[in-house]
This record gives sequence, structure tokens and C-alpha cells, in this order.
Amino acid sequence: MMLRFWKGSAVHAGKVGVLSGAFNPPTIAHQAVAAAARAQHGLDQVLFLVPESFPHKDYEGATFDDRIAMLRAAVAGDSGYAIASSDQGFFIDIARQVREACGDEVEISLICGKDAAERIVGWDYGEGLSFGEQLREFQMLVASRKGEYRPPVEYADQILNVRLSDALDAVSSTQVREAVTAGGEWHGWVTSEVAEEMARRGLYGLPLTGW
Repeated sequence: MMLRFWKGSAVHAGKVGVLSGAFNPPTIAHQAVAAAARAQHGLDQVLFLVPESFPHKDYEGATFDDRIAMLRAAVAGDSGYAIASSDQGFFIDIARQVREACGDEVEISLICGKDAAERIVGWDYGEGLSFGEQLREFQMLVASRKGEYRPPVEYADQILNVRLSDALDAVSSTQVREAVTAGGEWHGWVTSEVAEEMARRGLYGLPLTGW
């Protein structure tokens, strides 16, 4: 299966950064990571990718359609952002789908946080491609969430950092969901557009406002 685009389309030249995540919901931290990666590494497009399945977690909370709608609300009006979905969850498979959609002239970078980078770099890939072999097909851009990631020396040319404000360390989708459920304050952690979409859909226990 190829990527399915929900906003924008595949580009066929330049640099594409792929930010894959659950986006449950998309927060200001997700958008800050995308904006910083784009600015600091000269990306021509940032592709927000929603996997249709996850290798390490179940699909719970907001539905797939809810997450696409929230992402649309988050990045509407910015032609430098696209939204797509994939039936793959591992970085190498996602990178190959992006390559299939964009072609050989595009430089692909996978964007993630420090915790994801540590997991991906240290994963036991068994008889499949080693992580070093995978890095021949893409770069990694790692956001400095709760400290800067320091890649193994042998991967230093292919794993680059994205500098973020320390203030964003406290922002996460989990905290948004928990605050909504507990009746606490959460609006500052998502954009007003995302908050409105959450309310329209009655997500995470919010009173349904309808369409």
C-alpha cells in the first residue's frame, strides 16, 4: 500500500521531513518540532504521518478519522505541511513508502523525539536490516525533548538534532487527555483550532458540541 494523502501531496524534489506519531491529540509540541525541523534543516515539506497501526501500542482514544481531522485543523493554510497515513509502523518501512511516493530525488528525514530515537537505535532488528544499514535510506532528526540526544559516534552524520525550547518538555498528548478527563486546564497545550475540533467531536470526555 502507498501513502494516502489527506492534506497536500507528495513532493518530488528537495528535503522532506516525516513526523510520524499517534497525534492523540496533536499538541503545540508536535507543531513546534515540525516548525523547528523545517527551519533548522531546510526542509521543503514536513509530512505529518498517522500510522494506521502501531508496532508498540494499540489504537485507542481518538479514532483515525478524529486524528486526521485534528491534524487538518492544526496545520490548515500552511502549504509547507502535508498529512498522510501509512499501513506501516517501522521507520524503514515508512521511509520506503515515502520514497515510493516522492521518488529518488528527495532527501528523506524521519523526525522523532529523544525517547523514540533511543528505542529505535537500540532495537534488536533480528535478521532484518541493521540500523546502520537502514540509515543508508534516510536521516533522523531528533528533537531535544528533555535533553539533547547524543547519537552513537558511527551514526553522527545521519542523526542530527532539532533544538527546542525546554518549556515544551512539559507538553504531551497524554497530559492533554488526562487534564481533559480530570476537568483541569489543557487549552494552552493545543492550538485553539485543535481545541475546537476536539469539542466538536466530543473527544476525551469533552461535552459534544456537534457540527
